[in-house]
Amino acid sequence: MNYKEKLNHIKTFIFDVDGVLTDGRILLHPSGEQMRSMSVKDGMAIREAIKKGYLVAIISGGKSQGLIERFKHLKVNDVYLACDDKKDALSDLMHIHELDSQSILYMGDDINDWEIMKEVGLSTCPQDAVPEIKAIADYISHKNGGQGCVRDVIEQTLKVQGKWSN
Repeated sequence: MNYKEKLNHIKTFIFDVDGVLTDGRILLHPSGEQMRSMSVKDGMAIREAIKKGYLVAIISGGKSQGLIERFKHLKVNDVYLACDDKKDALSDLMHIHELDSQSILYMGDDINDWEIMKEVGLSTCPQDAVPEIKAIADYISHKNGGQGCVRDVIEQTLKVQGKWSN
């Protein structure tokens, strides 16, 4: 089954942060806080997906108060930060929401996403993901991390399912 056919079954979007919702760069503030830059277009698509009834979750190894505030603003309620084992976070999320793995789209960009990408119905990555992740992804976005790759997969899914706003 090609990735376009798999889009019909997606009900849940799960995203990594660094390298997916950001370009992978971290700016260090003199206070020691780590600052990231995210695309407002990705944020708009996340809010649209939530508004249309999709579950959107974050599973990331990163952590900062800025991330917590950003996801609260976007109304993303399932946020797993500082994850050493992303597969455990996926299991927890699937148990809480009684999710079928085939209904989950995951987007990651680096080797710590490899295991979780093998567990979901549709594994995706940004154009600038590492080669090991690109090799196992069902779909590679034409957009880089932090530059609209999240919007790309959400928009494609909602369009295929007839739920994208005109």
